[in-house]
Amino acid sequence: MLNEFKSFLTQSNALALAVGVIIGAATGKVVSAVVDDLLMPIIGMLLPAGDWREAKIVLKTATDATGKVTENAIAYGHLIGTFLDFILIALVVFWITRAFLKDAPTS
Repeated sequence: MLNEFKSFLTQSNALALAVGVIIGAATGKVVSAVVDDLLMPIIGMLLPAGDWREAKIVLKTATDATGKVTENAIAYGHLIGTFLDFILIALVVFWITRAFLKDAPTS
């Protein structure tokens, strides 16, 4: 059974896939740290002050019998913030990929 498992790992590229997943997870942490700790503070200085990610257009407000207020709103600040996060993460992944993967020499 041990030989069969070893054969599975070497013939099906399962080991290479596992290593790829682990490296991908580690790279994801590095990318998140670069975006959160390096780029977002700089971008935060350029954006307007305040909690702009909480910006919304309230469509309807309702209060139930217990006094709990619920809002039906379009959260455009959250959408813009998520889009900005995506662009920054994609940019950092592009930089890392470009740094490690060199173009093949042309002949």
